[in-house]
Amino acid sequence: MSANSLPSPPAVIEALAWVHVREGRLLCVRPEGRDLLYIPGGKREPGESDEEAVARETLEEVSVVLRPGTFRPVAEIDQEAHAQAPGTRVRLVCYAAEHDGEIVPDNEILEAVWVSHAQRDLCAPAVRELVELLHQRGELP
Repeated sequence: MSANSLPSPPAVIEALAWVHVREGRLLCVRPEGRDLLYIPGGKREPGESDEEAVARETLEEVSVVLRPGTFRPVAEIDQEAHAQAPGTRVRLVCYAAEHDGEIVPDNEILEAVWVSHAQRDLCAPAVRELVELLHQRGELP
């Protein structure tokens, strides 16, 4: 097999996200045009650190300010990307952080939904994997 006939590696979407659990439920959002739920987050802009990207995306999507100095890594998820070309993967790097302000959907977010472990099928594949992980750790009943 020649180098020209090798299949190209699958596309990988690099994303960062905020994990917020309250009263045994995970904060999820439903963006416009999507049938499943995601967690607040998105892609890094040039020159941004992980914390800066998560803080910016969280402010844009749910109107809260994440407190600097309170970020802690929660998980790295590698999963099939929902609503993307076949074979596309998402690498989701998740952080928890304390916040200021009320959670209010903004920008292209239609609603904020608090999801339990039992409701994980409402979520995109990467978020389902995160819900399972949080459940196994005892962080999400």
